[in-house]
Amino acid sequence: MKRELPITHRCVAAALATLLAAPGFASSHMDAPLITRDPSANTTDVYAFVQKENDVKVLVTALGVYPHQEPGIGPNKYNFDDNVLYEIHVAVGEDVAKGKPTFSYQFKFETNFKNKDTILQSYLGVVNDVGDAAQNLTQTYSVFKVDHRHHSRVCLGSGVVPPNNEGNATPFYNQDNNGEKPARDGVATEAELDKYTRQSVRNLNRGYVAFAGQRDDGFYADIQSVFDLLKLRNPGKDSQAGFNIHLMALAIPVSELGGDQQIVGVYATTSRRQVRITKEDDDKNAGRWVQVARQGNPLFNEGLVAIADKDLYSRTQPTQDKVLFQKYAENPELAKLINALVLAGSGITAPETGRSDIAGIYIPDLIKVDLSTGPCRLAGGGPTHPTNPDDAGFSRLGIFGGDTLVSAIQPGFGGGVIPGGWPNGRRFGDDVVDIAVTALIGDLRVNPPVIPILAGDGVDTNDMSYNKVFPYESTPQNGRNHSHP
Repeated sequence: MKRELPITHRCVAAALATLLAAPGFASSHMDAPLITRDPSANTTDVYAFVQKENDVKVLVTALGVYPHQEPGIGPNKYNFDDNVLYEIHVAVGEDVAKGKPTFSYQFKFETNFKNKDTILQSYLGVVNDVGDAAQNLTQTYSVFKVDHRHHSRVCLGSGVVPPNNEGNATPFYNQDNNGEKPARDGVATEAELDKYTRQSVRNLNRGYVAFAGQRDDGFYADIQSVFDLLKLRNPGKDSQAGFNIHLMALAIPVSELGGDQQIVGVYATTSRRQVRITKEDDDKNAGRWVQVARQGNPLFNEGLVAIADKDLYSRTQPTQDKVLFQKYAENPELAKLINALVLAGSGITAPETGRSDIAGIYIPDLIKVDLSTGPCRLAGGGPTHPTNPDDAGFSRLGIFGGDTLVSAIQPGFGGGVIPGGWPNGRRFGDDVVDIAVTALIGDLRVNPPVIPILAGDGVDTNDMSYNKVFPYESTPQNGRNHSHP
């Protein structure tokens, strides 16, 4: 029942191999045993794509942390952790193949209270403006650029974290500026952003743009079914619907990376101090920073790495992937499970061993982005949304849906044509599940590659529409008015 695809689909399969796509189901945000116990350091998803900000060509990067936030809890809220070092890493030149960061962008947070003699931890009243007197708990942050080639570290600037979306205390996140109503839909222009988000986007030095704050979890997939013996539903249910995360987004001018005639690699890490000293009056953190989590392409650690090595993956660098984790990519247990639980009796069999194609994809585990293209197409609220439709030509399936860009530095399918989204970077709205599972079931080792089916999990959209302007991720869910599937 296997068949060779027509030339267009063969090119798609070839692109998945040459552009280093990451097959796997996606990110459930619960990558390894130890990091699930440390939610403020737990990475969710990493994004990287080409856009323009302030008329400057940039690489937009984003890191999500603190998964599965139930909106509206209290009295304590979900926040960034002052004791965690959050880093987005970018590899350029020869460092891409080595899995070695050339530049690291560090986010460091500081939390302060305007009044500690109250049980009203986060809000003393309605927050009219970010950081005002009613926002009792206020976090600020600084962004640093580390150049590993020259062992230098410079501060690019600072910003203020907007409040979480509680409801009546934070009405401007919500429809009609009413805290009783659901969170506002995604928008197409900066002027239409909610007040809190608009006030929190910061222009930093050297043309960088930053944001840090709570957002809706923009990843969508039927994770429950995937990890419930792969018993997929039709239609599927978005397991992340109704939950929030915390997001750091940074637009990096391509001139800061050495220009746009190159492919770069992006991944992220979180780290904690090596030692914590507990005292009666004041605890202290000391020693060097120790990495506790990392994230590149979706689901390498979750879907391929065995339990014995999951925590090891969280603590190591992509430079070590070839030695430590290549065996898992070459002989993916996930392929065996798909064959036994999903494809049994179909006449289709995913290759289970000798997967040099998968090893070439995952080792090292970086998201690769061709900077030479024009800006990518963006997701909004779907193709028919009345005020914020997807960009013309956008497809959640990327290359499988005919969504392409033109590279100035690689031949691609011919004439420089390459995927418009993941695996060429990763945009908000890319359906990494459907793209990835199709690649894993297929065989990219042969020429032409064989893709027997186009697979999926039955979830094709996020529960909230995306913004088509920085920081792109959807408005955080309202603690007073939201729902789960």
